[in-house]
Order: sequence, then C-alpha cells, then structure tokens
Amino acid sequence: MENRQFPRAEIRWPVFIKTNGHSTEGVTLNMSPNGVFIRCAEPLRLSEIFDIAIRIPNSDHSLRARVEVIWSNIYGPDDDITPRGMGVRFLKISSGDRKVIAKAMLQHLQSDKENIDPEKLENLQTLIIEKSQITSKAA
Repeated sequence: MENRQFPRAEIRWPVFIKTNGHSTEGVTLNMSPNGVFIRCAEPLRLSEIFDIAIRIPNSDHSLRARVEVIWSNIYGPDDDITPRGMGVRFLKISSGDRKVIAKAMLQHLQSDKENIDPEKLENLQTLIIEKSQITSKAA
C-alpha cells in the first residue's frame, strides 16, 4: 500500500538537471507536490543532491528546486514498465512553485477522471487554496 500524501499525475515537462560541473536533460513522467520521476539517460545514484529546473510548457516560467534521489534505475531495463530515470524528492522548492505543480496536477487528474483516493485529492486541493481565501471564509 502506498503511503503518499498526494496523488501523482502523469505530466511530461522538460527538466534541466545540474550537478557538480555536469548538466543533462530529461523529462518528467509523473509528479506530485513532494517530488517527481525524471526519465533521463544518466540517472544519478541514491541520496545524490542536486538542482533542477522544470520548464512549464507554454510559459516563460521554470520551476526551480533542490532535490534528492530516492529511487534510481541506473542499470535496469529502459522500457515502458521500468523507464531509465530517477525519483527525486523536493528538498527546497518555493511554495509558489509547489502550488503551480498542484494546480497542474489537479487540472490533469480532473480532466482524465482518474480514480483517486478522495483524501489525497483533498490534500492537493488544500495546497492550492490561497491563504486569503481561508481567512475570508473564517470571518
């Protein structure tokens, strides 16, 4: 059983990966406000920490984050079932960028009408509510 706070959405956005003196590119396969799976030719090893920039299609904005590798497929097959890449968790990301991810996920998940755990969907919706909206509702 998965113990994730948020659902994941299959969103494919270009990623730029920058490590110590090395850079490469990849694409997101799925994401949540807490992390992302990046398909790339040269995944990094577990526990490596580095910076990424995720380019949002049809936008001038890129999400920037400091991440840590928590799952990596360095040597296994590279196919649709087990793509070459790595799962990373966000160590440092702005609340605004996390909200952009949550909004894109919510739009994607609602348009696909996927079967989602209602509690995880509520967690996602809560993340994108503006603090001012909460304050005005409480008044």
